[in-house]
Amino acid sequence: MPSSRPRLHPVILSGGSGTRLWPLSRADLPKQLLPLLGPSSLLQETATRVADTASFAPPLVVCNEEHRFLVAEQLRALGIVPAAIVLEPIGRNTAPAVAVAAAIIAREDPAGVMLVLPSDHHIADLAAFLAAVERAAAAAAAGRFALFGIRPTGPDSGYGYIVQGQEAGTDGVFVVDRFVEKPPRADAEALLAGGHAWWNSGIFVLRADRYLAELERLQPAIAAAARAAVAAGGGDLDFLRLGREAFAASPSISIDHAVMEHTADAVVVPVDMAWSDLGSWQALWEITEKDADGNALTGDVLALDSRDCYVRADKRLVALLGVEGISVVDTDDAIIVMARDRSQDVRQVVDVLALRKRPEVKSHKRIYRPWGYYETIDLGTRHQVKHIQVKEGGKLSLQMHHHRAEHWIVVNGTARVVCGTENRLLRENESIYIPLGEQHRLENPGRIPLDLIEVQTGSYLGEDDIVRFEDTYGRT
Repeated sequence: MPSSRPRLHPVILSGGSGTRLWPLSRADLPKQLLPLLGPSSLLQETATRVADTASFAPPLVVCNEEHRFLVAEQLRALGIVPAAIVLEPIGRNTAPAVAVAAAIIAREDPAGVMLVLPSDHHIADLAAFLAAVERAAAAAAAGRFALFGIRPTGPDSGYGYIVQGQEAGTDGVFVVDRFVEKPPRADAEALLAGGHAWWNSGIFVLRADRYLAELERLQPAIAAAARAAVAAGGGDLDFLRLGREAFAASPSISIDHAVMEHTADAVVVPVDMAWSDLGSWQALWEITEKDADGNALTGDVLALDSRDCYVRADKRLVALLGVEGISVVDTDDAIIVMARDRSQDVRQVVDVLALRKRPEVKSHKRIYRPWGYYETIDLGTRHQVKHIQVKEGGKLSLQMHHHRAEHWIVVNGTARVVCGTENRLLRENESIYIPLGEQHRLENPGRIPLDLIEVQTGSYLGEDDIVRFEDTYGRT
């Protein structure tokens, strides 16, 4: 995307929870951090899309503070050094998130043009995307608020629509006539018949100073909270942590409702770039390669006399026989089977499970930490068995437990263990006992992942029975 203009500032929004892709997407590991379409996560795909340093400044990522280490690790794996990873202490929707980004960017580049990108979308035609960015950037530099409009593939009531008006003076850019929020199917059909309606992609190009000024006019409480949250924030390792009280004071509202539907300067850039927001399992079925019977199958799947199904089998064999138009998603601890056209209703399942306080809403069996991950293999009344993997150079906190003892057995790699006054190196097939109440620490000093089996015994085995004395990652 060669250009003489200043580089754009990518702003990647990574605060969503992706509940409609349960049971794969969960609160602790939402869809943007998952590799749904290949080896890279959706966040990594998004960051790679704007990795050309001639056209784009380093990205600024706004994310839930609970996901900070995963976000940082996924960017590090790509060799991308972000301008900042901004931590939201509480979810406040897209208008405040973009306001915070604008306030940060405006400190160095007040008229800087921001490319605001959701972190969980798929775009197959990169050339079309970059061409649309060029058109939108020209409009934004002139003070407009540019939105990407996607050519509809059908009258889908799951999307908001942008209806275009007259040309805005720039080739391929049009004044926004009006917004239509997720219309009934009949209304969506009427919009498409008019020939000038586009799906609202949630991708925006706008100037930092113009956005803040329009917020001051339309939503002054959001503008004030964003500036206060940035001013009250500070560095935390590699992150920028916002002021909690200041950010929490912001109204929770989308950028569409806060600004775009009310400003006179909104324009739409129509683009056909093979886009999907991957908002449901139906959307995954639509873009996944299918067999001769219309089945989109991922993983170990056997489909006999079955048609138009979506199956994702990450952990075990899933067999279909004589079924049509269903989706099956299988994970370690949960499986969902549904009519494929009910994909938009998965949230109902999640809501019921949340009311019942089921842990499957929040976490997978594999729990990621900044040093690696652990997963429970067996859990009883007074015992728990875990598989723990510590990445190269990873180090757990110096800690102790009030209610449990632990036995560690190394199965791969080398462990450095502190236990009381003892400091030992353990290799494959060696083990150590950690008595209840003893200060201890586990570290991987090697160049390959460290895998061990941990056997816990005691009266209480919850993760909150940890007293930390020292932590490399700043946790308390």
